[in-house]
Amino acid sequence: MLFVFVGAGTVVVTGGLLGDELTSARLVAIALAHGLAIMLLVSATANISGGHINPAVTLAAMITKRISIDAGILYILAQLIGAVAGAMLIAAVIPVLAQGNLGAHGLGLDVTVAGGLVTEIVLTFILVFTVFATAMDPKGLTWLAPLAIGVAVLVDHLVGVPITGASMNPARSFGPALVGGTWSFHWVYWVGPAIGAAAAAIVYERIFMHRDDPATDEDAPDYPA
Repeated sequence: MLFVFVGAGTVVVTGGLLGDELTSARLVAIALAHGLAIMLLVSATANISGGHINPAVTLAAMITKRISIDAGILYILAQLIGAVAGAMLIAAVIPVLAQGNLGAHGLGLDVTVAGGLVTEIVLTFILVFTVFATAMDPKGLTWLAPLAIGVAVLVDHLVGVPITGASMNPARSFGPALVGGTWSFHWVYWVGPAIGAAAAAIVYERIFMHRDDPATDEDAPDYPA
């Protein structure tokens, strides 16, 4: 709920209330809002639920058996309900004439469906790979995870907003779409993140998760201090 309220809310405020087109300044504002919101909310909820917030992250955890199927389904339902509540909160506080599509995602001008789908796959791969490398890998820099995940979301938005809106998160797309009634190519925002998340989870799990640690490997060369 809070992520949608801050993220989609920034899209609405900078567009509807301030009347801006997608200028560079507005793009940076949207990217910062989403990135900082994720950083704060992951930090706040990591010790409660693991700080998933995103069905794509939950799917990746389910694929790698870091969460059970039953718990994963409940997580995704909670994420979708929260996203709808966040979009409804935006609709409740923003004047009707400035609401637009409540920050719903859509393909950019002249962007093909294939281009949008590939963009969502790549952006989500970056995000979920970062989640695995920092938050889920026992050898990762877990203390850095919220910041790294937030930065991943931020930089993904810088490149992805003009193309697809940079979802990476089916719940973030679903809430405003349902409340605002905007469903154009909505399936892209489920299929793309699902493929990207699954690919990142499998690649990291199979190639990097069980790698040898040079610092403890007995066969590692003995370098001088």
